[in-house]
Amino acid sequence: MDTIQSRQARGRVADAPSGHWVYRLLPRGAWPYAQLARWDRPIGWQLLLWPCWWSLAMAASAGAEPGAPIASVLPSLWLLALFLVGAVAMRGAGCTYNDLVDEDIDEAVERTRSRPLPSGQVSPRQAWAFLVAQALVGLLVLLQFNGFAILLGMASLAVVAVYPFAKRFTDWPQLFLGLAFSWGALLGWAAHHGGLSLAPFLLYCGSILWVIGYDTIYAHQDKEDDAIVGVRSTARLFGENTKPWLIGLYGTALLFFAVAFANAAVPMPALAGLVAAGAHMARQVRTLDIDDPDQCLALFKSNTVVGWLIFLGLLGGGLWAAISPYF
Repeated sequence: MDTIQSRQARGRVADAPSGHWVYRLLPRGAWPYAQLARWDRPIGWQLLLWPCWWSLAMAASAGAEPGAPIASVLPSLWLLALFLVGAVAMRGAGCTYNDLVDEDIDEAVERTRSRPLPSGQVSPRQAWAFLVAQALVGLLVLLQFNGFAILLGMASLAVVAVYPFAKRFTDWPQLFLGLAFSWGALLGWAAHHGGLSLAPFLLYCGSILWVIGYDTIYAHQDKEDDAIVGVRSTARLFGENTKPWLIGLYGTALLFFAVAFANAAVPMPALAGLVAAGAHMARQVRTLDIDDPDQCLALFKSNTVVGWLIFLGLLGGGLWAAISPYF
């Protein structure tokens, strides 16, 4: 599917990959709803998922003793699956809400003009109905957790509600995105332990800085249009100083992660994942060209590799504790 969507024709949105399964498998009538939920751009739910999975893995491997049963140092597959479904549903609901709030801005920006609302493919009423449906799926997932985690999950809605408006009143909308997208760093620990401690708060702080960094790279795609329509962002704020800012954001994020691991007494091999993630972040900063929108998008998407590296490091730390007595 190579037709870019407009008021005259239904097709894919401008920044969705051509030939995506959404356009190959779903009926044409379902395309606008898949676009509202960003099913054709899965990087969003992946980045929302990683703090959840990190937190679960950190909670499971916290204080792991040598020779512990393997099942006791690995996160629950059931909880991992719940967070996966919840991330897809709530990211979709959040994007739908964001599109409803930003319809006027999206119509003025080249990259977002083809989204379902500004292109007239769905009405606001239809979008609101779809938002409610996705939110109900997210609520169903949340109700599978313990009572403390349910209340904690509901508290995140306050940050989610504010985020789409942040670009109108602050140069730091990426901070609000970080507050929302990193909430899983708290929720994963709470789902496992039924409460919170310092370690998940440290993980949350690190994740916020990571989100600000990668979303600054993403925002450089739209900085010219954003300047015209008055949308504020850290990309516009940092400008030519983006690389030094990224070094500070990513470096401090890694420091928070390392201290979180230490506070949770995660086995030392988990740090290998942080080292690998740091190398990947350094590559992002080194190669970044803030005036190349295609490269900015590619580097933004590559942050799911950071997610995998940190998660696999945590799994490896737990597994090492379980098997180390045999070496």
